[in-house]
Amino acid sequence: MGRFSKMHGLGNDFVVIDAREDAVDMTATRAQAIADRHAGIGCDQLIIIGQSDRADVSMRIFNSDGSEVEACGNATRCVPLFVGRDVLIETRAGLLEAKAIDGGATVDMGAPRLDWDAIPLAYAMDTLTMPVSWEDLPAPAAVNVGNPHVVFFSDDMNGVNFDRLGPLIETDPLFPARVNVNFAQVIGDNHIRLVVWERGAGLTRACGTGACATAVAAVRRKLVSGPTRVTLPGGDLVIDWQPGGHILMTGPATHVFDGEADWTRF
Repeated sequence: MGRFSKMHGLGNDFVVIDAREDAVDMTATRAQAIADRHAGIGCDQLIIIGQSDRADVSMRIFNSDGSEVEACGNATRCVPLFVGRDVLIETRAGLLEAKAIDGGATVDMGAPRLDWDAIPLAYAMDTLTMPVSWEDLPAPAAVNVGNPHVVFFSDDMNGVNFDRLGPLIETDPLFPARVNVNFAQVIGDNHIRLVVWERGAGLTRACGTGACATAVAAVRRKLVSGPTRVTLPGGDLVIDWQPGGHILMTGPATHVFDGEADWTRF
């Protein structure tokens, strides 16, 4: 039997498996079965916390479709709560430092990657105002914050069909690794409304890396400056980034319950 915790960050929920002492053989099929909300435990992402030679712990991230991804900001905030202390975390996106605060954590998400081949895009172009678009959406920006994001800023998001446009853009050949799709609107001074179609998971109540990517794009376009409140369907995150620096993400993390499961049954 293996131990796990059910956790969430702003409603973006996780099954967090402790594999520091007993390794877990995780496959895409098994991860998808565990994430199934009817026949499994149910989650947006499956997180495996293991040992690391480079950091305090390692973190692997599987989306609900079974695909393994590089980064998950909301899950990263849950790690110090899960481990019980501030931690340096080894991920496929690099080393991330997470510090517990009352009710959540602040995570140093590192420096954003802005070159077209680091997103990655299929061919060279300006990533601040991309010379492409889909239907009536404005020209987007692209940012990699450990995983790839495209960000659309609209004056009014009420008419945007997220369910239709999200998967269309996620799987466009322009994005060889697929992409997370961010629909954003500046609604006040240093305040952004955000809806995210998450690569491999669909519409989500919150996406930490999406909030980071959107704030970076907004600073680059001079739409905001300084710490920015990003309001997602699940609640608020505060993102602080200045050009040339690292991204600091602050927000809540919640432990729901603990459990045990036989992973070989999935």
